[in-house]
Amino acid sequence: MLNPVARAIDLAAREIVRATGDSNAGFEVGGAVILGGAHGSLAVARSLGRRGIPVWFVTHDHPIAKYSRYVERSFEWAGPSSKGAADWLVQLAADHRLDRWVLFAGGDEEVRLVARKHAKLQQAYRVTTPPWEIVRIACDKRLTYEHAGSVGVDSPWSRYPRNREEVAALDCRFPVILKPRAHVGRNAFSDAKAWRVDDRLALLARYDEAAALVGPDRIAIQELIPGGGDVQFSYAAVWSDGASVASLVARRGRQYPVEFGVTSTYVETIEHTAIEQAAERFLASLRFSGLVELEFKYDARDGRYKLLDVNPRPWTWIALAGAAGLDFPWMQWWLACGQSVVPSRGRTGVAWSHTSRDVVSAAQQIVSGGLSARQYWASPRSAAFAAFAADDPLPGLLDLPVLLARVLKRRFL
Repeated sequence: MLNPVARAIDLAAREIVRATGDSNAGFEVGGAVILGGAHGSLAVARSLGRRGIPVWFVTHDHPIAKYSRYVERSFEWAGPSSKGAADWLVQLAADHRLDRWVLFAGGDEEVRLVARKHAKLQQAYRVTTPPWEIVRIACDKRLTYEHAGSVGVDSPWSRYPRNREEVAALDCRFPVILKPRAHVGRNAFSDAKAWRVDDRLALLARYDEAAALVGPDRIAIQELIPGGGDVQFSYAAVWSDGASVASLVARRGRQYPVEFGVTSTYVETIEHTAIEQAAERFLASLRFSGLVELEFKYDARDGRYKLLDVNPRPWTWIALAGAAGLDFPWMQWWLACGQSVVPSRGRTGVAWSHTSRDVVSAAQQIVSGGLSARQYWASPRSAAFAAFAADDPLPGLLDLPVLLARVLKRRFL
């Protein structure tokens, strides 16, 4: 039996399909394979599983989604960067007669694999990730910002040095941050999301560290836009052939770590025309199709909303869309199966939280004076969560133990 939130999602989705004039009469329901990812992939599994769609999960990293009651089978594999990864996926479909199940890439490395091997994987699956010529613009910061500038979307001041000499000669105002141009593999630099530096000596030292991990020409040096999660916004959507099918805008009210959030911890849907227009201009220029989240940050120094990241995959808080009346994963599955969905927008004032991390984030901000206890308790009550769901309790119970085990494994092994 569906819980109240899931029932509301189901009713909203049925109404969206009814409005298109389509039905599933004569339509053979297949399943879905979710490739990697963490809490976003868990939300995809729940969305589809609640509708009776078979869900399989393949991972080499974060296991949280496999504990869902809605994941019928899970597989461990060598990972998307391993030799023959695409062939392994094609063979999985052949061995189990998956008959063009829908393939969701849940993590950054999985997105790159599916995009690069798009033609091969399309022979076995209905692929929801765009091909590499589009995804490469989303995955490489330099290409992202260059394309943004070409269509009139603001982005942070950034430079891309090729070597240490260019860093030493760089004319910049401190503080700045160092970021990987693309998230490839797991290391201290990519896991941190950004490193802050406050002077020239620190910049050179941090650049040397980063270059040893990812290479000297794979680093972006970027202006530090003041503010934390409270000035960060996201546009999240399902697109099809260059047009929005369903969308919402959200404020990422809190994040962890506080200064450079690896993950959002409290997100609330809002109305924001400027963010929506900028995101739609960027995506339309690419004729984008698929699930996507664009992250922006407001720069109070010049009054501009600047594009930070583009994520062409399920994101951590995608479950918020369902609570706001938009079941993004199911819509994407339905579109991948050749059906249609009437364009729609999410409700505002709906919140999501990653509770275990949000408590830590809020406590740190209260101690530093960035948030008062009254403001914290006045936050709208969350209608969706990263791990907890009343009809699927096990991932919520295991979320913290899994996190601790992963931290210990990375630190000691």
